[in-house]
Amino acid sequence: GDLGPFNPGLPVEVPVWLAINLKQRQKCRLIPPEWMDVGKLEEIRDKERKEDTFTPMPSPYYMELTKLLLNYASDNIPRADEIRTLVKDTWDTRMAKLRLSADSFVRQQEAHAKLDNLTLMEINTTGTFLTQALDHMYKLRSNLQPGEGSHSQDF
Repeated sequence: GDLGPFNPGLPVEVPVWLAINLKQRQKCRLIPPEWMDVGKLEEIRDKERKEDTFTPMPSPYYMELTKLLLNYASDNIPRADEIRTLVKDTWDTRMAKLRLSADSFVRQQEAHAKLDNLTLMEINTTGTFLTQALDHMYKLRSNLQPGEGSHSQDF
């Protein structure tokens, strides 16, 4: 699509890839998203720690955006180190919840799971484990139950 023209000194919304490209060429200053604020991130982290279920994140790409913006424009983000720590704490809390949920899921031999409020990146980090666990559970269940037309044998 067409982008621009840009007027100096006036903020404009552009795709992240363009913003980072312009920042690398020292043609702009990046303004972080509203949620990328120490106070808001502390609230998000604390709420995540209190709730048993996954809470909604401010962006479905919160982790990716944080990493990109802090890697390429940390000089434009106030309290960047604190933001990095808060997002990492939130991520760690969510990953611990996900591991506990997956463990409970496998132990209770559930047939389905609700993944409400998880981001794609969070799902992808455990996707392989969950699919392999489901596959193993299926094989175990099918071995325990005799198939149609076959009779169990005593050995």
